[in-house]
Amino acid sequence: MFIPGFLVTWATFPGVIVHEFAHKLFCQITGTRVIEVRYFQFDNPAGYVLHEIPTSPWKHLLIGFGPLIVNTLGGLGIALAALPLKGVGEGTNPLFVVLMWLAISVAMHSFPSTGDAKSIWEGIWGERGSILSRIVGTPLVGIIFLGALVVCQD
Repeated sequence: MFIPGFLVTWATFPGVIVHEFAHKLFCQITGTRVIEVRYFQFDNPAGYVLHEIPTSPWKHLLIGFGPLIVNTLGGLGIALAALPLKGVGEGTNPLFVVLMWLAISVAMHSFPSTGDAKSIWEGIWGERGSILSRIVGTPLVGIIFLGALVVCQD
């Protein structure tokens, strides 16, 4: 059964919000000025963070991979908090269902988007990119694009 990507995105909108929050958070951590944030919209892209060009390729990498850290930990934390509510033999606790939906929504948006990969690529291969940032960043960008082939990303 094929489900259009935009429907999946709409159904898991909390994950999009956390994904964009993670980018903004890592902009703040790296001292990169944020110009505009759209945490969620019914359009493509579903969310975005516009920021100034980071002053180093490492800052590009941190900002680009921020959602992998924040969404993964957030999804895991919510799922662990939900587990005690599961109940055994007494029916399904509605709060458990809501928290698990939230955990899955957040976790499934942890992977950087192809837009994130393009931004990282520009950062590591720009004039400020070092050989080390290129050695580290290039395979990571490749993994993002390979992941996009496997999982439909809007």
